[in-house]
Amino acid sequence: MKVLKFGGSSVANATRMSAALDIVEAAGAEDCVVLVSSAVSGCTDALIGIGNRAAAGDESYREAIRGLRERHARIVDRLFSGTPRGRVQATLDAAFLELETLSDGIFRSRALAPGQAEAIQTFGEIFSTRILSAKLSCEGNRVCWLDARELFVRGDEAQTLRRIRAEMRRHRSAHYFVVPGFIARDAQGRVCTLGRGGSDYSAALLAAATGASECQIWTDVPGVMTSNPKVVSAAVTIPQLSYESAFCMAEHGAKVLYAPTVAPAQAAGIPIIIRNTFDPAHPGTRIERIAPRQVTEWVGVSNMRCGENERITLTVEGPVDVEAAFRRAEAALRDAGIAAVASAQEPGCITLDVRPGVSREACCAIHREFFEVARLNVVETYVAGRGAVGTELQKLVRKGLATGNGREVQIRGISSSHDFAARVLKTAPRHAVFVDCTDSEDIYRYFVPMLEKGINIVSSNRRSFAVPYVEYAAIRQAALRNGCFVRYNTTVGTALPVLESIVGGANCDGLVSIEAVVSCTLNHIITGYDGANTESFATLLRKAQQVGLTEQDPRLDLGGKDALRKLLILAREAGVPLEEEDVQITPMLPPEFFDCPLDEFYARLEASEPDFIRREAELDAMGRRQRFVASLRRDPAARHGYRAEIRMQLVGIESPFYWISGTENVMIIRSEAQTPLVIKGAGEGARQAAAGVLNDILK
Repeated sequence: MKVLKFGGSSVANATRMSAALDIVEAAGAEDCVVLVSSAVSGCTDALIGIGNRAAAGDESYREAIRGLRERHARIVDRLFSGTPRGRVQATLDAAFLELETLSDGIFRSRALAPGQAEAIQTFGEIFSTRILSAKLSCEGNRVCWLDARELFVRGDEAQTLRRIRAEMRRHRSAHYFVVPGFIARDAQGRVCTLGRGGSDYSAALLAAATGASECQIWTDVPGVMTSNPKVVSAAVTIPQLSYESAFCMAEHGAKVLYAPTVAPAQAAGIPIIIRNTFDPAHPGTRIERIAPRQVTEWVGVSNMRCGENERITLTVEGPVDVEAAFRRAEAALRDAGIAAVASAQEPGCITLDVRPGVSREACCAIHREFFEVARLNVVETYVAGRGAVGTELQKLVRKGLATGNGREVQIRGISSSHDFAARVLKTAPRHAVFVDCTDSEDIYRYFVPMLEKGINIVSSNRRSFAVPYVEYAAIRQAALRNGCFVRYNTTVGTALPVLESIVGGANCDGLVSIEAVVSCTLNHIITGYDGANTESFATLLRKAQQVGLTEQDPRLDLGGKDALRKLLILAREAGVPLEEEDVQITPMLPPEFFDCPLDEFYARLEASEPDFIRREAELDAMGRRQRFVASLRRDPAARHGYRAEIRMQLVGIESPFYWISGTENVMIIRSEAQTPLVIKGAGEGARQAAAGVLNDILK
């Protein structure tokens, strides 16, 4: 028997479910399988919102339920294409009826009765596992769906194990068992949850009850890593961990594993294996009983909020000289300009508390000290693209500005040749940096092979990261797998700290929305145009094209292509796997401007100048200005839990967008726990881009 648990991102849509089922059936070719699943990504948050709205007397909870129903119906339509799906539809309808009945009862009482809030949250796992079970059954397998509400008793592991064993004996003819994770009953028999991450715990209990050979946790990262890769880009996968060290890291902030998962597996001697559904060939991390280390082995660095401070934890296996370790850690923090406000030793780990706001820097500093190979003094750099940005980068290096952190950037080659990337792949040494300053549509295909060879990537080419999500994810996974970095902060906002603000701030606190005016071309033209008081719109656009501010065909900019690429990157950095087809674009001009030759396009623009002048006068009278805005807003009914669109919007003086001039960019990032973060500054400029690229190289 093997137990395989899949997290929400691993079953987020029909494509991911299909990939997960491929993994399950491959395991099923060798042994019986227990499949444990979380809810589809974003579903639990949506259910929490439904309960809260119903309790507040807000009838929009019904619309939210319809959105969830439609999302799961789309998954069924795609997953069961060409196969019978009446059974799964019936079970889903029954589950949704149960959800609607409970929600209606809450709405009528205008309050959440004890246990109702948790009961609402449990339906996501029921929906996902019903779909997975039906799909396995349609493939001709012997499948049994087990109701977790009748198996798991929160706080009573002994009774839970007895119930699981009895139920498995009753259905011993099945080859696949499908079980919702996260769900249980409490001691009073009320439906409840096992807490965030509880699906991992469900899987471990199932493994312990069945005497499974292993418990596989399939997620979206390649195992337990030496630190959070969103915090420390040089973090790498830990191949093997003891139960004790895994528990210590999970307890102190490593979110890849829910800490209570360890105990039942450890008691039964069952290995836990953390695997990546996006890279199933990667071996991941194996957690098991291992002999005590005879010498100290540093395991990982994690961080978590602890009272008023952030706690940085260094996990260790084997004997450790505590005083020496503290001296090293505190020296590393001092070098980074950080003072530890407290420190202590716990079993298997050393902790240091730092003030809020510097935990990222503290993690990076300690990770460098204990896990990373000493940085080379010379950073060998290869630059693709002799255009404006590449040329400015070369000038900065020649001026002696390319030094930092005790290192010096040396450009070993710079070229616009089509075969330059192939030559770098063959000849560049490990730890070299390949810089993409091109506007190539396909140079990104070299990124994974380069990363596999240990070559780092820095890019100002947004086309390389607006590719299909599977390609984007492959690049990020290759970097994590090989201990390399991929940095592309200049792809959105040039030298503005946009991407790092999303990863390091808003995303961590629960992203609500991103609104961005990021098309330098359109900003330049729209803010420079003032109806009858300036040159015609067509003239301004033609001049922008002549100086290289637009694409060769400026209609690509007017149609939102540049804004689309940037929005895809922003969303993906925020953890939303957005694709082009997920973005609704309303071009700046009507369709008739896009279906003609370029000369005729400009002629039509000139002919429409009176309309543009009249519209500008109307806006002046209203005290409004128009801006081309790309937005990403949380929406439980949307495919990834967020709705994306690009369109012209009217803004007033209260909006930061109102005050844009020239090629400035403005981004507004909203999160649950923070006031809106507004980032504004130059969004265009070869020198700014080159300086940003250089900063990415030296980080």
